[in-house]
Amino acid sequence: MTAIQRLFDQSRSALDITLLKLGATPITLEMIAKLIILLLLLFWLSGKLRVLIADRLLVRTRMEVGARQAIGSIVRYLVLVVGFAVILQTAGIDLTALNVLAGAVGIGLGFGLQNIVNNFISGLIILFERPIKVGDRIVVGDVEGDVVQIGGRSTTVVTNDNISIIVPNSKFITEDVINWSHNERKVRFKIPVTVAYGSDIDQVTGLLLEVARQDKDVLQEPPPSTRLMAFGDQGQQFELRAWSTTLIQRKGLLTSNLNTALYKKLTEQGIEIPYRQLDLRFRTPLRTTAPDA
Repeated sequence: MTAIQRLFDQSRSALDITLLKLGATPITLEMIAKLIILLLLLFWLSGKLRVLIADRLLVRTRMEVGARQAIGSIVRYLVLVVGFAVILQTAGIDLTALNVLAGAVGIGLGFGLQNIVNNFISGLIILFERPIKVGDRIVVGDVEGDVVQIGGRSTTVVTNDNISIIVPNSKFITEDVINWSHNERKVRFKIPVTVAYGSDIDQVTGLLLEVARQDKDVLQEPPPSTRLMAFGDQGQQFELRAWSTTLIQRKGLLTSNLNTALYKKLTEQGIEIPYRQLDLRFRTPLRTTAPDA
């Protein structure tokens, strides 16, 4: 027991060695170890608190998923800021002694961490203004998918291929963003259809509307509609306009279903769908007779 006690005393003495002084406060290995443990505990507890608020407490309300996630994230950031200050004070570190360090960190943030700070501030703007929220179908740049998580630095978007793409938050503030479900999950799709000249306009219009009404993913209210958009080089150009709430995340599938049904319906009724034709004309060059020698 004497040897174990001696080893314990030596370890205790090593932990009490002063590495540096921050103002009048000595910084020891023991203090650093305590700070690391408390900070890890703070991050863990704040994450659990966010889940508790977003997925437990606010579920009982009629609040949307995106709003619950936003409130949970904001509460977590507040707890992290307050908790960090409390941990430093509890450890005996005078925050006024950090003024010089804070100034140096501020300069570093201004030069070396511009993108990180920009993305973090953009994340706060997204959480408060909510131009996008969890569950929205968005398009930003070349990325299209569903928003599944909004973090402090980036937002996770899952595509139709089940690929998660991490998008910096600043993109949602500085670039044009298409939000398919910002107001409500109801989107109008436009399907172009070209038929040959000589086709009966009223018949074509009726067939287009019939196909739209028979599709289970097309809403009956607002009702589908058609427009004769132009008289093109190949034929009369119609446009079928249909509303949907079920396939806004798979608009290619809805377009394919409608195009398939339209082709079958039009061909059954003897209405020609023209294909692109090119007329080639060959001109024979005039023969010139050589002058007599």
